[in-house]
Amino acid sequence: MVLFVSTLLTSFMLTLWLVRSSHFHARLSADSDLSGVQKFHVAPVPRIGGVALLIALGTGWLVLWLRHSPLHTAYLGLLAVTLPAFLSGLYEDMSKQGGLGLRMAGILLSAGLGWWLLGVQITRLDIPVLEAALRYPAVSLSLTLIAICGVTNAMNFIDGYNGLATAVAAIMLGGIAYVAFLLGDHLIWSCAIAGIGACLGFLLWNWPRGLIFLGDGGAYLLGFLIAALDILLVARNPQVSPWFALLLVSYPVVEMTFTVLRRTSRRSNPGMPDAAHLHQLIYKRLMKWTVGSSRPADKLFRNSMTSPYLWLLSSLGVIPAVLFWNNTRLLQLSTLLFIAAYIWLYRRIVKFRTPRWLVVRDRQSHKDRQ
Repeated sequence: MVLFVSTLLTSFMLTLWLVRSSHFHARLSADSDLSGVQKFHVAPVPRIGGVALLIALGTGWLVLWLRHSPLHTAYLGLLAVTLPAFLSGLYEDMSKQGGLGLRMAGILLSAGLGWWLLGVQITRLDIPVLEAALRYPAVSLSLTLIAICGVTNAMNFIDGYNGLATAVAAIMLGGIAYVAFLLGDHLIWSCAIAGIGACLGFLLWNWPRGLIFLGDGGAYLLGFLIAALDILLVARNPQVSPWFALLLVSYPVVEMTFTVLRRTSRRSNPGMPDAAHLHQLIYKRLMKWTVGSSRPADKLFRNSMTSPYLWLLSSLGVIPAVLFWNNTRLLQLSTLLFIAAYIWLYRRIVKFRTPRWLVVRDRQSHKDRQ
């Protein structure tokens, strides 16, 4: 409890400070692009929320150290290997430069260090054909790098609306914390609980008002942390099925995979942004509240109320993962069902055949608001 409260309060206070002091650092930190295809805010907003999250996680280490916990060394090691991924994203947040190459290099460096120093390694898949291949370090390393890079980038893919990525991260960390608690894995539990506290402290300023954004640095920080803990939980506990790790992160991973396939099929650059993510379609076609209004408050409300749809969708992966964490067959079935549900929802929205109960409409016309 002390660990959770300390990271929550640190994140809350640091995020508040970043918001209140934005006039000092806005030239570097503010997201002033209001016209991009993935931009839905109505005024420049600082996008360095990841700084508060990182320092809050550092406070978690300090708590463990002050309490003479033997976990503090491993906790600090995990935090340290996260830095290259975080800094590569933060550099782009501050400089508005960088690019895919720099970000991928930072994530790969973090993943490689985690594999080498901390044992963040994929050693089991519960797929007989591939089990023998994983005995070779090169295969394990390659698959680990792909998995961590995928999840880390996937968190950045879904970071599109107030409270979306951070709340989804907290939900997934909650799943990891629960299973770690059941197994008595105090290291994984401590890291996950600290991450939840950091997320919630930031979320109070990010949702619903959108006073600060997570930024690439924050998205990569959370994505790497979740990926590393997910893999470590399976590696350290033979009882946990590897499919738990996949189903837990199914929403961001399916979103990223589906987006890349969609862009590739249209002969578009997979790395270039577009306006066809699931969360963007939900914003445009399900959140009908105050459609057409030019009032900033109405746009902000639509932005923020889009996120709960995706919190629920993410939970459809996390809940069965937590319930069936040691049952490979049920986890595989749940993974297939989640993918089917995602594709069904996406197609229904695209074809304007969304069930009425999913659409939120304004009770009064836009004219009444003028």
